[in-house]
Amino acid sequence: MTIYNGYKIGVVVPAYNEEKLIKVTIETIPDFVDRIYIIDDGSTDNTPNIIETLNELRIHFIQHKPNKGLGASIAAGYKKALEEDMGIVAVMAGDNQMDPNQLPNLITPIIEGKADYTKGNRILNKEFRVGMSKWRFFGNAILSFLTKIATGYWHILDSQNGYTAISKKALERIDINDIYPYYGYNADILTKLNIYDINVIDVDIPARYGTEKSKIKYGRYMFKVSLMLLMIFFWRLKEKYIIRDFHPLVLFYIFGIVSLILGLVQGIVIIYYDLVLGIVSTATAILCALLIISGLQALFFAMLFDMEAGKTSRGG
Repeated sequence: MTIYNGYKIGVVVPAYNEEKLIKVTIETIPDFVDRIYIIDDGSTDNTPNIIETLNELRIHFIQHKPNKGLGASIAAGYKKALEEDMGIVAVMAGDNQMDPNQLPNLITPIIEGKADYTKGNRILNKEFRVGMSKWRFFGNAILSFLTKIATGYWHILDSQNGYTAISKKALERIDINDIYPYYGYNADILTKLNIYDINVIDVDIPARYGTEKSKIKYGRYMFKVSLMLLMIFFWRLKEKYIIRDFHPLVLFYIFGIVSLILGLVQGIVIIYYDLVLGIVSTATAILCALLIISGLQALFFAMLFDMEAGKTSRGG
């Protein structure tokens, strides 16, 4: 058993139809890693057979039949890592797109006590974005903004980056069995961490895509993840600012959302009356404007309060 600066290190490797890349992914994982948890998520190619032939004593192989989803695979690896008392657990995809040489950069802030959860960030450093298409960058930026609002981690970028590391302490706090089972699990984990004010920081890591094509269907992905973000946003408000404690930002969010919706509906009615009947009441137009303006102001104040409340969750 190897101890890295006093910590047992585990790496979770989810794999789905990765027969071309799983071998090189496992072979390049650093020697200081004590355990490699490979989760085959119902692959239909030769991935399971390749994993079973690997001459690597650190491997713990888990098979899902049928496919359960990326989030479910990572949750399975997390559970096994806790059972085996790993001090830090990283996630490294089975498609060789996460540089194993960057692993020390992810786990060092946890060892130094600066954070309990670290994640890769390809966005801030322009050189690290080389190879990222403009469409992918644009979609990532939108989802990152929505994830900030949903999770309460306003300082976090590149929310869809799955190269992460988490401390045993943080893993023990969250409900692993309740992790969102599909793509988008990243935001769900962040939300669960935010409930407990767990320190989270970004680590600059260059993008690495290679020849593997993404399995994500972006249109469907954006829709599903956006709905999931909306659900976890309201869940976080309830859990953190109503059940565990009370903060008036909840009232600002509620007032802002209701006012904005009413204002937009009123605006549609005004446009209809103007186009069809040619009649618009001045009082109705003023009411519409007031609802929209007051709604936006309330939302901005709510976000500001949320940012201030979240400063305890920001690693130094």
